[in-house]
Amino acid sequence: MTTPTRAKLEQRYGTRPRPTSRRTYLLLSVLAILFGGVVAWVGYVNLGTAPIETQQTRFENLPDNAMRFTFEISRDDPSRPAVCIVRVRVLDGSEGGRKEVLVPPGPTSMLVTTVVRSTEEPVTANVFGCSYQVPAYLSTTLRPSG
Repeated sequence: MTTPTRAKLEQRYGTRPRPTSRRTYLLLSVLAILFGGVVAWVGYVNLGTAPIETQQTRFENLPDNAMRFTFEISRDDPSRPAVCIVRVRVLDGSEGGRKEVLVPPGPTSMLVTTVVRSTEEPVTANVFGCSYQVPAYLSTTLRPSG
C-alpha cells in the first residue's frame, strides 16, 4: 500500500491500537483471581453455616401470662457456654416478654426448657438469637455479691 492511500485510510478509520502485552493480561488475571477470592471469603463469612442453630420444639401456656418454652440447640463447639435470647409474642404479634438463657457446656445437640413471663397472654415463643459471648452476669463462675 502506498503512503498516501494509507494516510487516507488512517484518517478515515484511525490507526491500529497497540497490542496488549502479556504482562497486562497477567496483571489483570491476578487481580481478577484476588477479587474473586475476596468475594468468596466475604460470602462464606456472612452466608456460611451458623455456629449455633436452634429449632423450636414445644411451648405451652402457664398461668399468670407465662409460657414454658423448649427448644433444641446445636452448636459447633459444645465445650463453650452459650447464651440464647428467647421471646414470647402476644396475639397482636408484638413481643410480650423476653429472657436470656444460659446454655452450659454439654453435648453438641441438647434440649433447653425455660419459662418466659409476658405482659399479656402469650400465643407463641421463639428463639431470637444465640451467641458464644455470654454476659458476665449470666456466668456461673461469678460469686454472689453482698
